[in-house]
Amino acid sequence: MKTHKDLDVWKLAIELARDVYDLTKILPKNEMFGITSQMRRAAISIASNIAEGAPRQTKKEFSQFLHIASGSASEIDTIIEILRVTDLCKPPELNKIQEKNTRISKMLKGLNRKLKSC
Repeated sequence: MKTHKDLDVWKLAIELARDVYDLTKILPKNEMFGITSQMRRAAISIASNIAEGAPRQTKKEFSQFLHIASGSASEIDTIIEILRVTDLCKPPELNKIQEKNTRISKMLKGLNRKLKSC
């Protein structure tokens, strides 16, 4: 691997962050410091932790950052469910983010398995 930018999971995480920013623009203004802020930080955290972990000296260190990124993906999943149950956002807007987030979660688990088997 050359850099984090060579990882498909990082590229997809960047797309997710863009999608989250687009989605949160349509949320009510009174959510700016609540769900909007939390969801944006979680999305940024996924890509950032992949980037921060990739150049680490050991696979164990990289794996730890991937676990943190996975936690942020779980956080996004939870926020999506909250948006659904509160009717702050309709399913069509949430589906693309949900699908991308699920793919990222699976990719992070796969990358972690690969690191442990090497």
